[in-house]
Amino acid sequence: MSFDGIFTYGILQELDNALTSGRIAKVYQPFPNELILQVRAKGENRKLFISTHPNYARVHFTKETYENPAEPPMFCMLLRKHLEGNIIERIYQLGLDRILIIETKGRNEIGDVTSKQLIIEIMGRHSNVMLVDKETNVIIDSIKHIPMAMNRHRTLLPGATYVLPPNQEKLDPFEADEEMILRSLDFNSGKIGNQLVQAFAGLSPLLANEIVYRAGLANQTTLPKAFINTMNAIKEGDMQPTLTSVQGKDYFHLLSLSHLQGEEKTFQTISELLDRFYYGKAERDRVKQQAHDLLQFMTTEKKKNEKKINKLQRTLQQAEKAGEYQLAGELLTSHLHLVKKGDKTVDVINYYDENSGTLTIELDPQKTPAQNAQSYFTKYQKAKNSVAIVHEQIEKAQQEIVYFESLLQQMETASHKDIAEIREELVEEGYLRNRQQKKSKKQKNSTPTLEQYKASDGTIILVGKNNKQNEYLTNKLAARDHIWFHTKDIPGSHVVIRNAEPTEETILEAAHLAAYFSKAKNSSSVPVDFTKIRYVKKPSGAKPGFVTYDNQQTVYVTPSEELVLKLRD
Repeated sequence: MSFDGIFTYGILQELDNALTSGRIAKVYQPFPNELILQVRAKGENRKLFISTHPNYARVHFTKETYENPAEPPMFCMLLRKHLEGNIIERIYQLGLDRILIIETKGRNEIGDVTSKQLIIEIMGRHSNVMLVDKETNVIIDSIKHIPMAMNRHRTLLPGATYVLPPNQEKLDPFEADEEMILRSLDFNSGKIGNQLVQAFAGLSPLLANEIVYRAGLANQTTLPKAFINTMNAIKEGDMQPTLTSVQGKDYFHLLSLSHLQGEEKTFQTISELLDRFYYGKAERDRVKQQAHDLLQFMTTEKKKNEKKINKLQRTLQQAEKAGEYQLAGELLTSHLHLVKKGDKTVDVINYYDENSGTLTIELDPQKTPAQNAQSYFTKYQKAKNSVAIVHEQIEKAQQEIVYFESLLQQMETASHKDIAEIREELVEEGYLRNRQQKKSKKQKNSTPTLEQYKASDGTIILVGKNNKQNEYLTNKLAARDHIWFHTKDIPGSHVVIRNAEPTEETILEAAHLAAYFSKAKNSSSVPVDFTKIRYVKKPSGAKPGFVTYDNQQTVYVTPSEELVLKLRD
């Protein structure tokens, strides 16, 4: 766990320095578990992001843009009523628990001065945000309602008295000296990291293991020194927000996590680190929940077509016996005099064989010789006619697989709005029934919103995240001489440089975007084709987003999330 009590202490220093004496200008609630406070402080506007997401709970400044619902949730409206216009008097942490309290002062509807506390508990799936009246300690409301039936220790409902979570009664690591540390540990029992977590408040296993690693050969001399040095550095503000990647998994803390021996990236502020770490994670989780039915439908359709192709290929194998049926019918017709009703087989001379060998033909004993011959001719005609149809059906099923593969790829990076457009496309294509019987004209004719990036030289690069966006970008928005990109033979986004003569660096940056927003996102040396829009065509009757192109060139790139974040406009 990275967001421990010590990390909370670090983010507190960042928030306190920037927000104290600031005015809360606006409150937003873009998603059920997340809040944004827009604060004007020290001559600049700040966006404070607060999340009680069960997997991604956190609090920090953000530069991300979130789309707010047309109708603000009730909790958002309540916070606006009680907090907008209030001055932040102080922000503090309860001990080294993952609890931050923002105290504000303002005036109510009749002009009386009131004090409110916004209490933020960052506790995994138990995370919550409460608005509390400071004078009475009564909860005005909370983002999650917790009745007594769910938690006997405390009730988090409007009108209830706010009660702190149970105190774990651990030692304060910032006050620890060598003697206190040694009294808390048993070096003969091993697992020193776990012992530190049990003894000291605010320590996660991640930080405790880092302290043990820094001690080198951890003993009664080296460990207390490593512990005190680490705590002093954090207390004095000598922090180095670091993101550490190990085998595709990311970790973060206020300092370098040397014990993980991974690839490290440092940040100027803790908020920048958190914005980077959580980039897209909560969004993808929301999309996964919101679009579970879509994902299931797409996966099922893809598998259904794969099974259909297997079945059609077996039919094709049978159809390829058309020649055998024709031969049997012709030879049987020539040897009718050798057959009588009731025979199960007949051996005839094969005139088409260079060696004039014999061929055994199976017969239906219930049929006359002529009827058996006619039966083989009927099988021949049926098999012959089915070949073209089967080939056509196989091709159609393959197109369906490619289509649903592209949709599944789009779902991996889709936002809340992208999902709505993908669902709308499936309705228009006849795969789904329209959930919204009444749809406003404005929504129906809305223009897809494209993601915009800016190349190193300032050139605008546009990316389509789904088929509606791809079609709008390629077929309507882009000029004929703009440069178009797509991964070669791999499902992915359409990417366009809004420049007829981009630099080589811009071409490579656009290729990175095309590779990143494709099925090959996690691959290396991804081939990306690029050509002018004038050479990109949509075949008549083709699926949404499908195009053909020529006069292309190909570059090979390895997608980099760091570069994508750098290019975001």
